[in-house]
Amino acid sequence: MVAEADFVCQQSVPVLDVQYLAKGSNILEESVAVTTSLAPQDFDLVRASESVSAELLSSETDFRSAERIPDVDLESAILQFVPSIRSGSFSDIGPRRYMEDEHIKIDDLSSHLGSFYKIPKPSAFYGVFDGHGGPEAAAYIRKNVMRFVFEEVNFPQTSNVDDVFLEEVETSLRKSFLVADLALADDCSVSSSSGTTALTALIFGRLLMVANTGDCRAVLSRKGEAIDMSQDHRPIYPSEKRRVEELGGYIDDGYLNGALSVSRALGDWDMKFPKGSPTPLIAEPEFRQVVLTEDDEFLIIGCDGIWDVMSSQHAVSLVRRGLRRHDDPEQCARDLVMEALRLNTFDNLTVIVVCFSSLDHREPSSPPQRKVRCCSLSAEALCSLRSLLEGSAGN
Repeated sequence: MVAEADFVCQQSVPVLDVQYLAKGSNILEESVAVTTSLAPQDFDLVRASESVSAELLSSETDFRSAERIPDVDLESAILQFVPSIRSGSFSDIGPRRYMEDEHIKIDDLSSHLGSFYKIPKPSAFYGVFDGHGGPEAAAYIRKNVMRFVFEEVNFPQTSNVDDVFLEEVETSLRKSFLVADLALADDCSVSSSSGTTALTALIFGRLLMVANTGDCRAVLSRKGEAIDMSQDHRPIYPSEKRRVEELGGYIDDGYLNGALSVSRALGDWDMKFPKGSPTPLIAEPEFRQVVLTEDDEFLIIGCDGIWDVMSSQHAVSLVRRGLRRHDDPEQCARDLVMEALRLNTFDNLTVIVVCFSSLDHREPSSPPQRKVRCCSLSAEALCSLRSLLEGSAGN
């Protein structure tokens, strides 16, 4: 199992605890009045990055895009629902000789960053990194991801979740992926043939934002229905194939330049053009985000060792059954890995299960039905019973 990252920050300035509100709403919490500028009519339930083309979104048969989530009463959900965040993870080397997966999970981001950072609460951060060409790139990114995301790119600090904050977070995350990619090129401890995919999930209040480069996947369970919060970056997808070929690359039997099964990754500098030049293999992430409601139960984040043998809906159904039995996200993560192994996956396996609802939000189970056993008596037995009863009454 891969060890999780543990971060300590020495600053200790109180963080403002702010509710996520609709536009024009005011709430008094801990003697602090806060008004946000986010309106349900101005903020789509999910906003995908503009670079995701329609062809790419429709290229998978088992794909229910987050853009297709039906409309809900967002204002009511925003004012009433507060995520109760907890998570569990599990990793296994699988049938491979070497473990190249890494991951990080932080259920309370504000505590890990220290109160020097002023961010909305609750807040959380998760990431999975699927290495290839050796473990160096994935291990390097896992070790340094917090620095890249929150220090090197001037991550926005505010207690208000509004349109400006969302744009700044997306811009900051995009820069952090590109900074991390360049850092891999400059670090002599990382082989130029080593690379990694990367998927991160940030939670601020009721906002869930997923950034993805490569073929890791994030799947949201909404009342038991699987909602893909990322798109696998495969060279065979039409928009990715077109982009690769326009930049001088080619696809051979589903592999980028005949060597790599993904079209986006960090590192792999032996396959990229000199720094600053357009290249078929890019580190640019794509984004999806959603306002969580009480219908959103959990998020599954996994490397492709899971998704190579399991559909998004299969994974959601398995986790949902497990949570109803034991309410343990770590056991659910283990169950997903065991199921992938049973289905003969050929890769390393890493998965994180993030729960958004407390036990009170789970659907109540039906009370057990009392079993009634029926039997029949012969005429002779009935006569004997009648005589017995009449004798007892006479006494």
